[in-house]
Amino acid sequence: MSGSTKSMGVVTVAGLVVVTAYTVALGSSGWLWFGWVVLGLVTLGMIVTGERSD
Repeated sequence: MSGSTKSMGVVTVAGLVVVTAYTVALGSSGWLWFGWVVLGLVTLGMIVTGERSD
């Protein structure tokens, strides 16, 4: 896994923590969850394409 893929993974996990904390504190926001899902799919795509090219 490349450095950029690892960084993206860290950002995705941190995003999950932030969105979860926001949901607990202020209530659910569909746009935040949608954004996190998109970020997760991009990260997953980076992992899959990175492993394929090695």
